Amino acid sequence: MTTDKPKEKILIAEDEPVSRRLLEAFAKKREYDVISATNGHEALEMLSGEQAPRLAILDWMMPGIEGTEVCRRLRQQGGDRPYIYVLLLTARTDRADLLQGLESGADDYVKKPFDPAELDARLRTGRRILDLQDKLIATREELRFRATHDALTGLGTRAIVLESLAREYSRQQREGGAFGIILLDIDHFKEINDRHGHLCGDTVLREIALAIKESLRPYDTVGRYGGEEFLAVVPNANAESTLKIAERIRRAIGSRVVAATGDTVGVTASLGVAASTETEPMIPNALLHAADEALYRAKSNGRNRCEVASRLISEHVGPMTSTELGNT
Repeated sequence: MTTDKPKEKILIAEDEPVSRRLLEAFAKKREYDVISATNGHEALEMLSGEQAPRLAILDWMMPGIEGTEVCRRLRQQGGDRPYIYVLLLTARTDRADLLQGLESGADDYVKKPFDPAELDARLRTGRRILDLQDKLIATREELRFRATHDALTGLGTRAIVLESLAREYSRQQREGGAFGIILLDIDHFKEINDRHGHLCGDTVLREIALAIKESLRPYDTVGRYGGEEFLAVVPNANAESTLKIAERIRRAIGSRVVAATGDTVGVTASLGVAASTETEPMIPNALLHAADEALYRAKSNGRNRCEVASRLISEHVGPMTSTELGNT
């Protein structure tokens, strides 16, 4: 079952009733979704809304605000709003007037009384330009995504997650509070690659990335730190609460089974946790070093476990593990 493509929306702003009805009939005959305005204020309001049409025909002379002024104000809005292609409808034929209309921000003009074939051709030109712009924007966004996300896992790159760490540190300097980081390494990943092949290893990386994303809060940030290592930045969290999140990630990873050729692969991970608090603030490099030491300790103590940088929690002597907190 197929669905019909939605009609292209177009604004017709014309205060003269007969001319407006002729334009509406013309546009509807060509399968446009027509909305109408009878003055410049209405036109500007409709073009400034979230569901604004991408095509507009504006009469030059309108009550309230002239069509050229609507164009100026519309172009001044800027931002990331979708571009609106504007045709100016005018009875003026003087070259200076037409140039003034284009300089106001109009894309083209049509002389009154309009010729249907000419207007149709100019609108089709406008639609081609809008389609081209949409394709360029989509290409730009795709390139931006590729530049900031790991191609295999879809997570942020190392640079992106480190930028998040730097932002969180800057926020802490301004506002106080605490935040944590989690450094994760897949256990025995080389053996997985050697025994089951790199395609299986890639699947493991993707599954681990998914498990981490599902275990984090919406405002946490995670990225592929390098190889089989992942880094998560956890705002508004001290060591204890960051460790709880790390333990949730560890359990989620341990519950996944990855299918390999003629076999299945169970996966575990070791995690190191560190936190920067108001009483013990840490610069990003120091925080990363502390998390790395905690991760090394998790590996040394048998893997498939979480360890917290011991010197960050004054009420505990030595490393604090998830066992001490309880499986929450």
